[in-house]
Amino acid sequence: MTQELLRDRAATAFLVGLELPARQRGGWSAAESLDELERLVDTAGAAVVGRQVQTRPAPDVATYIGKGKAEEIELLRRHLEFDFVIFDDELTPVQQRNLERIIDCQVLDRTAVILDIFALRARTREAKLQVELAQLGYRLPRLTGKGIELSRQAGSAGTVFNRGPGETKLEVDRRRIRDRMAALRRELADIQAHRSRLRAERAASAIPVVALTGYTNAGKSTLHRALAGSDVLAEDRLFATLDATTRRVEPAEGEPYLLVDTVGFIHNLPHGLVAAFRSTLEEVTQADLLLHVVDAAHPKRAEQMQTVNQVLAELGAGEKPALVVYNKADLVEPAELEHLLTQTPGAVAVAAALGRNLDGLQAAIQRALQARREVLEAVIPYAKSAWLSWAHERGRVLAEEHREDGTYVKVELEKGLAGRLRAALGE
Repeated sequence: MTQELLRDRAATAFLVGLELPARQRGGWSAAESLDELERLVDTAGAAVVGRQVQTRPAPDVATYIGKGKAEEIELLRRHLEFDFVIFDDELTPVQQRNLERIIDCQVLDRTAVILDIFALRARTREAKLQVELAQLGYRLPRLTGKGIELSRQAGSAGTVFNRGPGETKLEVDRRRIRDRMAALRRELADIQAHRSRLRAERAASAIPVVALTGYTNAGKSTLHRALAGSDVLAEDRLFATLDATTRRVEPAEGEPYLLVDTVGFIHNLPHGLVAAFRSTLEEVTQADLLLHVVDAAHPKRAEQMQTVNQVLAELGAGEKPALVVYNKADLVEPAELEHLLTQTPGAVAVAAALGRNLDGLQAAIQRALQARREVLEAVIPYAKSAWLSWAHERGRVLAEEHREDGTYVKVELEKGLAGRLRAALGE
């Protein structure tokens, strides 16, 4: 597709899904999954002009949907003249090539669309590097004589479903692509090391970290703006934000904390993308508390919660303390909302866009953070008086009394810091 074509009319796409046995779809029907794919395509900037669902016990090894069904779609293409056929699952390179021999247009899959959105949304250097690495990893096994221009960054091609490292007429061999991927990994490792140092500094300051997690478009960024007064982009699009954003929150009551907004998860998220963004998603694994934001009004909220929990487990954060936040509560009937809260002990219902029950959420966050703290009573010898200043800086001193053998303190500290003080005093 060329930029001239885009100026003439919007890019159009035809969607294809496969209805597999229920056990293979994780609670999602093919039609429901295609609804989500249509939202992804819309986010990427193309218009959907039709869809088809093929029922099979398993994907066809050669063409995913079978040769006959592929030929039917080619007949539809001649009538509808769409620019892309987009499949709801990740295609193998062989399947993609075979389909393009039958259907006379570009064939893409869910992964390609998500990568395109990521390229559109990436703002920071780290996110752009991660997107480029993921795109090159996706394209490497799919090279069929076309090369990839390695000198341009994300967005250079300027067309829908072709952002990131742009296509060029020159052939680029696999060795050069692997060299570029190795260079990207080295640069990302440097960024990750810097991020680790920042985390260490945060840990030393004893300020707790609260990370927003959840399904894409559940309202995480809106909630981040409401709680932290941040300028994080919040709009009704999938993957509206891609970069992790951290802001300090000073609640009216209780201790301050750092609130981190991270990229949302999605049904059928390719494992390669989780791996590519692991360094960014590690913010979740390092947090003291997770706010699992759920779109209370979504008909597939249970499946979305399951998806998020699966990805968290994959990241090693499945056992992290978590607080479920049912967002968009204003769009749910009161009886249904009450049922949700009853079924999820400790959960909080809010309407972030309207600012409803944010005080209740702040109180719940403070209760959850309080569970990670303890009250310690100790006598700090005068010879170790530096630890008294340390206790004032790192904790909340509830009582203090000067005695003959030292200074008695009753101090509330994060449990790890309380352990440090005990060790320093030889207790």
